[in-house]
Amino acid sequence: MNIRNQVEYKVWGKYALFSDPITRLGGEKFTYQVPTYQALKGITESIYWKPTFIWVIDEVRVMRPIRTEAKNIRPINYTDDGNTLSVYTYLADVCYHVRAHFVWNLNRPELAHDRDEHKHHNIARRMIARGGRRDIFLGARECQGYVEPCAFGEGEGFYDDPARGTTEFGLMVHGFDYPDETGRDMLAVRLWRARMEKGIVRFPAPEDCDPALRRDLRPMRMKAFGADGFSGLAEEGLEALLKGGDPDGLDAEAR
Repeated sequence: MNIRNQVEYKVWGKYALFSDPITRLGGEKFTYQVPTYQALKGITESIYWKPTFIWVIDEVRVMRPIRTEAKNIRPINYTDDGNTLSVYTYLADVCYHVRAHFVWNLNRPELAHDRDEHKHHNIARRMIARGGRRDIFLGARECQGYVEPCAFGEGEGFYDDPARGTTEFGLMVHGFDYPDETGRDMLAVRLWRARMEKGIVRFPAPEDCDPALRRDLRPMRMKAFGADGFSGLAEEGLEALLKGGDPDGLDAEAR
């Protein structure tokens, strides 16, 4: 796969918890065996994000054996002063190679002047080299992650051997449809049937997911950014754009 604005990075950590929503109903979380599309998208957004574009996760390569570890956790009890003991099941000693690219968010016409592919691609690569702009978490706040550049496919992975065949993970959460990205005033969830071939999980794009495995959750409106509502919009010419001005009048520096 050769996409001009593609990025590749390695992310690893001591623990990960890509939780299956079904197991959260009783308060004891249990991890999926591989990261979800949404979890990897969140990691990539922690590295570098602007509302101008949307990250699309292409594929992930599982580098280390899939191992789980159960831990006794005492979560915060908000209802009374008693102690609560839960068992959380984490993935242990994880490492992944991730490949992703971005597309413009056409639901943000006020940011059309910021659609500079070369600029955002270069910033994303620099942020990967610096470990990300924000803290990296592997599915849960207590699972710290670390990022560095890599070439997707380099090195030896535990599941590279073709004799291991294909691993089917069954029905999993793919991700969420947010109004900012779909233009619909609705939050929806996508499911898919995940599979891994020689250590690589290839994700369908959100728009390519099976409509029969998509469910609306609740109404939600797209966040409205104003001139003072998001620091990334504090640029010359923005006020004219928000008032319906012509963005073509902006000079190259303002773009």
